[in-house]
Amino acid sequence: MKVARMLLALGLLQAVSCMSAPAAQPRPNIVVFLVDDMGVMDTSVPFLTDDAGRPKRYPLNDFYRTPNMERLASRGVRFNNFCAMSVCSPTRISIMTGQNAARHRTTNWINPDQNNAGPHGPPDWNWHGLKPGDVTLPGLLRGAGYRTIHIGKGHFAPRNSPGANPANLGFDVNIAGASIGHPGSYYGTKYYGGGTTSSGNAVPHIEKYHGTDTFLTEALTLEAMAQVVEAVNKGQPFFLYLAHYAVHAPFESDPRFAEHYAGSDKPPQARAFATLIEGMDKSLGDMLDHLDRLGISENTLIFFLGDNGTDAPLGHQHAVACAAPLRGKKGSHYEGGMRVPFIAAWAKPNPANPTQKRLPVRVGAVQSQLAAVQDLFPTILDLADAKIPRGHIVDGRKLDTLVSGRRDPTRREEFLMHYPHSPHRSDYWTSYRDGEWKVIYHYIPSESTRGAHYQLFNLKTDPFEQQDLAGARPAELRRMMHRLIAALEECHALYPVDNDGVTPLKPKLP
Repeated sequence: MKVARMLLALGLLQAVSCMSAPAAQPRPNIVVFLVDDMGVMDTSVPFLTDDAGRPKRYPLNDFYRTPNMERLASRGVRFNNFCAMSVCSPTRISIMTGQNAARHRTTNWINPDQNNAGPHGPPDWNWHGLKPGDVTLPGLLRGAGYRTIHIGKGHFAPRNSPGANPANLGFDVNIAGASIGHPGSYYGTKYYGGGTTSSGNAVPHIEKYHGTDTFLTEALTLEAMAQVVEAVNKGQPFFLYLAHYAVHAPFESDPRFAEHYAGSDKPPQARAFATLIEGMDKSLGDMLDHLDRLGISENTLIFFLGDNGTDAPLGHQHAVACAAPLRGKKGSHYEGGMRVPFIAAWAKPNPANPTQKRLPVRVGAVQSQLAAVQDLFPTILDLADAKIPRGHIVDGRKLDTLVSGRRDPTRREEFLMHYPHSPHRSDYWTSYRDGEWKVIYHYIPSESTRGAHYQLFNLKTDPFEQQDLAGARPAELRRMMHRLIAALEECHALYPVDNDGVTPLKPKLP
């Protein structure tokens, strides 16, 4: 009897133990599909909306062919007010750290070989980018048990520095990532800028495709597929950062799609750019099909985005042309330089799937509330049960409510873009969005700013930035400049410097 009671007590103890132990939360595979220099209008998917919030097509939507983006958008939510930094390295490091570029201080693209602060740029800006030991998204995910895979463009640090190799920044695997910002060539027959015709922009680690007719976008896709298979075979959840070199210059036509644009009246470079877009889109479709074949689509979340505004060769950098109807392009202070496509979707939606219940994504939805690239960091880490180290400041906010298709009333609709450098499409400027208002401060006025320090736009009544209200709305201008200055100070931003190379040129109230 005593033995029976002991066995019964042991059984109850085990039962209580099982009841009290928390069930393991399902953890998804996560794909960040990042496209270089792709703006919000470089797609057949309409991201901009009419006054009723419905997607509205414009002529550029009918020029580009992105059926797989359409496929992904139908499975999730697209954002029509998603912002990136206006050039590439700042955005990429914001994704890695969750910080605004004003805080992490890589405020310009990183020239691999020389400090490109510009004549009045801040001498102490973070040209060195990321380094081993920095808090990074892949590093934290790897610590939480994820296999972390980097395929494609890195551009996190200068040449010959440890951070130029993504394998030193938390990635288990790095294929094709280096200090370079664009490929020497997209053609395997030209060794992607390497081999016997080696250049400073040779794409590394894909020598097995040298001499073949494999386009760079296709080679990177094949490598990504192989790495996903390996992660699945290991039984690990994976984080795939697939960062295409496309659609950055050189605008070399992808021969697989050239005939689709042969009858276009657009310039040859613009037609070549369109083939790069379509090749990128094929990569997305191939990855979706691959996830289906492996049976992991329901457990894989995809974030699709561009790293800055468009670089389409379609017109003047400050005009309504390259991102029409938006004004401006990559590197400019207008919305065409910062607005990028963003889609969040489960590769195969199933609301009953336990993993998808952790982050419900509304299918076929359009989200108009403002969000930005630094928001990926806390969203992904929370979903992966990975902890952010104490003391690491995160500017991003979780996207959970927004991807569900609802508005987040706790979220400020603000975006700070700080570019204290030159030369580029716009030089030495900061812009700040707060709801429907946007202010731009030019530290060193120029002919392109008509000699003015300030520009002010109401993006609700004037979404394409045609009417500068800086003179007509002085009170609003002053309020927005207060907000801009406060945002910069909170980030401990660095400023352009005066002719002495030392004295900071801080923004002034009007």
